[in-house]
Amino acid sequence: MSQTELPLNVANARQSGKPIPTLPDRARLRRPVRNQVEMMLRALDGMVPEDHPARTIWEFLQGLDLSAFYSSIRVALDVPGRPASDPQVLLALWIYATVEGVGSARRLDKLCQEHDAYKWLCGGVPVDYHTLADFRVKHREALEKLLAEIIATMMHQKLVTLKQVAQDGIRVRTGAGAGSFHQRDSLERCLVEAEQQVKRLAEEREHSDSEVSLREQSARERAVRERRERIQAALSELPAVQAAKEKQRRTKSKVERDKITKARVSTTDPEARVMKMSDGGYRPAYNVQLATDVDSGVIVGADVVNQGNDSGQGEVMESQVAQRTGVHPKAYLIDGGYAQRDTITTLTGRQIEVYAPVRPPRTTTSGRERSSPRNDDSKEVVAWRQRMDTEEARHIYKLRASTAEWANAQVRCHGLVRFTVRGLSKALNVVLLAVIAHNLLRWLALAP
Repeated sequence: MSQTELPLNVANARQSGKPIPTLPDRARLRRPVRNQVEMMLRALDGMVPEDHPARTIWEFLQGLDLSAFYSSIRVALDVPGRPASDPQVLLALWIYATVEGVGSARRLDKLCQEHDAYKWLCGGVPVDYHTLADFRVKHREALEKLLAEIIATMMHQKLVTLKQVAQDGIRVRTGAGAGSFHQRDSLERCLVEAEQQVKRLAEEREHSDSEVSLREQSARERAVRERRERIQAALSELPAVQAAKEKQRRTKSKVERDKITKARVSTTDPEARVMKMSDGGYRPAYNVQLATDVDSGVIVGADVVNQGNDSGQGEVMESQVAQRTGVHPKAYLIDGGYAQRDTITTLTGRQIEVYAPVRPPRTTTSGRERSSPRNDDSKEVVAWRQRMDTEEARHIYKLRASTAEWANAQVRCHGLVRFTVRGLSKALNVVLLAVIAHNLLRWLALAP
């Protein structure tokens, strides 16, 4: 190669007396060889550090009674059949995935094939997204029992005291789109179309086309049947939505009544309702109710409703907490959305001190202030008004935001941002998993 043919950087290096840079084709390198066969001897137990959260979750579950998750298994030792995947493995996978903010069964299935921590939890047990998705929505009672056992154990260890409990609601978006909401006439037309599709596919099965496989044909029929069932469920939900609209027209002002639309229900998720979200917009959602122990940050109550406001949810949630723990909280902290007079009276009758904001006096048309106490206030409501007028009560009530809203933020970090399942029952299962994951982390943080 002549001087004129050399690369510019090489020629300049020769002229200046500096080291000549190595050309790419002259460099001695270790290059990847991906078609080479090699033997890798590695145990699953060596893939995860000793202090990894996956190990901690597994150890916690081993100390709990999980027999309720095994009761539905029909393949026993003396019965023929393929062995079932261990429910403890499936539960551990979902709890760890929830801690990591993973809420999709397909995503979890992929992680079980690629991520060392999920592989370690599987331990060679075969899983797929169908198995994972079915497990999450079919064990409501077992999840309730597990949550109760965790709370009972923490109460026995004096980690949960129920001295003060704070409740708040969080609106979580559902998978239903705005375009899936229809009025009665539209729903009836959709039902007729769905029934016609079911009939047409049944006729196609009798005169099957060789180009369409039996599996594909069955999938089409299942999809059409499920759509017909959702439309039928939407029609059955319509009277409840209509009744809620009528109640709004009776209680709202004339300006607000004019904004109330006709009753509509989603054909994607018939139990979803359009709710006002934290950003001020309106979207299909569920109202997730959480009750949290103030001292420990442990969630002791969880529910999912399709009611857009929190009215009446205070006494319902407190009943659930008492049933799960066996005792009533000494103090109950709720915001103004729960503070109806009936709720105050009911909770006080259970020997609970209620801490909720009192509405300020309203100004009449004459310009004079009208005091918030009313002549028909019960003695429990009068006592609550007097209590909230003290500095001590206002100081205690400040704990509500730092407890309930913190718990809401925690479950959002655990993936409770949008429901990927349909229906209140399945949504509650997702919430219970998030609550169990949260409480296990609190147990780990509080245990001596």
